[in-house]
Amino acid sequence: MRDEELARQVAEDVSAPGRGVLPAGKAYVESSMDARVQDLLAKEGWQSGEPWTLLRRDLAEPVQDPGVHVEVTGPEQADEWAAVLQASFDRSTFSGAHWHATAAGAPYADARCLTVRDERGEAVAVAIVWAAGEGRIGLIEPMGVHRAHRGQGYGRAVTIAAARALRELGSSSMVAYCESANVGAVATYRSAGMEQLSERRDISRNA
Repeated sequence: MRDEELARQVAEDVSAPGRGVLPAGKAYVESSMDARVQDLLAKEGWQSGEPWTLLRRDLAEPVQDPGVHVEVTGPEQADEWAAVLQASFDRSTFSGAHWHATAAGAPYADARCLTVRDERGEAVAVAIVWAAGEGRIGLIEPMGVHRAHRGQGYGRAVTIAAARALRELGSSSMVAYCESANVGAVATYRSAGMEQLSERRDISRNA
């Protein structure tokens, strides 16, 4: 957070494409808002972005049943899953092809793609959970509820289902990040047993 030598090394590494950390052109770095590296990058012309909220749920104890029908999504449901995600976010262009590309990546070997269905069998909420190994932190990203099905508890349900899936994968805890301005998302994560922690901020370079 405040280690001057380490902060300078990180700032130098992310600012110089030749170091092999970030390519030339537009790039982003995320860190705690009071981290020293933020100050150093700002001095180099990096621009500060919107604050993000970090949330966490401990998975040491069993996770309650989400109370809905949850499926692990496979390639056959890729288009349906992508359609729900696209309907969860304004201007989203996520497609079945994007799903297949995501699933083909090496990190997906320890991930699970989840779909929540309503009583009619319609897909209403989706999420992906990313495990990092036994006893390590897991991530839920993305999580979305179809705009036609909001306000019915599906966001809370899919988040609880995500916690159960990560616990089964051996994760010690689950974290999520969302824009602090998205108060509905923060409230949803908190309703699913996640604790609101620190804010973080993107800092970007345009060229």
